[in-house]
Amino acid sequence: MTQAAHAYAYLRPSAVLDGADGPRLALETSGGTTPLGAVANPRFFAGFLTDPAPAAAALLAVADVAAARYYQPQLRASLDPVVTANGDRLRFESFSGCCGVYARLDVLRDGLDGDDIGHGTTNVDVNNPLREALTRIGPAEPLHLAVGPDALEVTTFDGPVVEKKVPLPERWVRGFAETQVTAAAFDLRAELPAAEAVRFLRSLPRGGSGRARAAAGWVVPAGRTLRPTTRPVPGAVCLPGPERLAALQRVLRHALALRVYGPVAGDAPAASAWEVVLPGMRLTLTLSPDASRGFSGEGGVLGALATGAAEQDAELVAVLLAWEPRIDVAELAEQSGLTPARVRAALTRLGTAGQIGYDTAETAYFHRQLPYDAGRAEARNPRLRAAHALVAAGAVRLAEGGALAEVTVDDHLQRVRTDAAGRVSCTCLWWAKYRGGRGPCKHALAVAVVRERALAGAEASA
Repeated sequence: MTQAAHAYAYLRPSAVLDGADGPRLALETSGGTTPLGAVANPRFFAGFLTDPAPAAAALLAVADVAAARYYQPQLRASLDPVVTANGDRLRFESFSGCCGVYARLDVLRDGLDGDDIGHGTTNVDVNNPLREALTRIGPAEPLHLAVGPDALEVTTFDGPVVEKKVPLPERWVRGFAETQVTAAAFDLRAELPAAEAVRFLRSLPRGGSGRARAAAGWVVPAGRTLRPTTRPVPGAVCLPGPERLAALQRVLRHALALRVYGPVAGDAPAASAWEVVLPGMRLTLTLSPDASRGFSGEGGVLGALATGAAEQDAELVAVLLAWEPRIDVAELAEQSGLTPARVRAALTRLGTAGQIGYDTAETAYFHRQLPYDAGRAEARNPRLRAAHALVAAGAVRLAEGGALAEVTVDDHLQRVRTDAAGRVSCTCLWWAKYRGGRGPCKHALAVAVVRERALAGAEASA
């Protein structure tokens, strides 16, 4: 697995400090991006958490996911969560080390009491002493929250006093792109009140070790609760690897409700999102279709990466983003002059650079800014590299009418068919195995590139 070194540089460790008006949760930031550009240690918020105990437990849950590997556990992962300030809320995000679980805590305006919330994205330091201190936060005492240093004057010529260098797998980076594509296809499938939510989540298995894990199953709404089922009946939601919801145990005593999101049930296991509603906050865990599958390999972004039109549109749309907590596709279409479909494709491509997330509760994209670029994701993806190699070798031949294409690979001939609704199929083994469930195969991607170029040539000569 290709890895890159990623350094987090902090002025001091994050900590829970004693203050005259009660405990103070100081979350230290690393280098990040703001409307003013790159900032070494940005400051996003200073004020109070309106419900300290649930907030502390939810932050620990996000940190639990960042430190966990749910498939083939080895050494503990140690990636610091990402925080994005969207002007009206703070979002804390993390991935498990195996990239199969995505966690996000949205601390909404009702959960914060203090000065204005800034705009930007950075990493926050989460260390073991901080985790221990958060477990001792009680509900009766006020808790002051500072995201970012209170005074940058403490910086010395010696530089940061805390620096972490950790391996950053490419698949972890790509997970941000894939989750926003996956979640955008979800709908709300069930909502449980607090008591039923707690009962259901406590009934789930906690999981074993190594490869031992529960098989994917489904749940179906039954009155005010969820009933397990062994097959995807109408209205069912897939629960792949239920032991991967273990981090939600931290917040159960504060839960107000549980909301479950997913696609229309099909024959194959599918991803799903599990959101615990807390006072002024939402904690969501999104599970990949199988514990052995990380989000990085799902392939939902490959279509947008393969075509040049999406790249050009993404450059235009990126200029219009401003750390909005809700991105309105129709408004972006009007501002950019693009169709809504092209705006969505552009957002997908921007997602490969970590600039776009998706909030299932609000059915809307949101803006963040991570230090990645779409070109890096494109260069690292083996299917996309293989597709471009096929195009360069002249292996693609479009049949008359364009519905059928042939791709020659060595001594094999694969046929790619597109139906009237735009659905693509292929005769290759990848398609036979996944039926499009993990994105297009290299042959379909190569055909898409050739078709786009042929269309552009026809328009130029018209």
